[in-house]
Amino acid sequence: MAGTKSPEDAYTAAPFVPDGADLGALREAAAGCRGCPLHRDATQTVFGAGDPDARAMLVGEQPGDQEDRQGKPFVGPAGKVLDRALDEAGIDPDETYITNAVKHFKFTYVPERGKRRIHKPPSLRELAACGPWLAAEVELIGPEVIVALGATAGKALLGSSFRVTQQRGTRLEGDASGPARGALIVPTIHPSAVLRADDREAAYEGLVADLRVAAEALG
Repeated sequence: MAGTKSPEDAYTAAPFVPDGADLGALREAAAGCRGCPLHRDATQTVFGAGDPDARAMLVGEQPGDQEDRQGKPFVGPAGKVLDRALDEAGIDPDETYITNAVKHFKFTYVPERGKRRIHKPPSLRELAACGPWLAAEVELIGPEVIVALGATAGKALLGSSFRVTQQRGTRLEGDASGPARGALIVPTIHPSAVLRADDREAAYEGLVADLRVAAEALG
């Protein structure tokens, strides 16, 4: 029928985001978010964590398997890579705030791999649906620099035309209509890309080089 909207058109977390909430209240409210269907299969909402006064904010794609089970962002192998790279680039991991563009784990089961849950990238609609949470975090943290970790985070912060291979390691201004609202953004690869790379050393050095751009922006 002409003009009929898909149910996905109504995806948004906006009604679940409380006005004037601090980080604690925001985290508590996010636990009950039903803004898109991803909450149905995920174990729990994985909200951001870290220094509430951080000058640097790091945004990844979505929680992984371990993050979904533990309820904290970047606690798996990619998180260990990121902490090491941040330290090497001159950014103290303990003085950052880290979160994801999407707060629920999206996955599929692959029959030949038993019960292992395999990551699936969120859609643009799911990114948009979760945008109000990310916008609220950005507003409360007020970071000087946001590091976009990977293509999905870049699209959430800079728009759907973002290409990580072309724009990584540069200083960009966030999409004024998006969650970053004009903030300074330095994009790079997701640390999990280092773990998947044929040449891990080269991939890691590239990640560190990009993070040094963020460190220089912080002064």
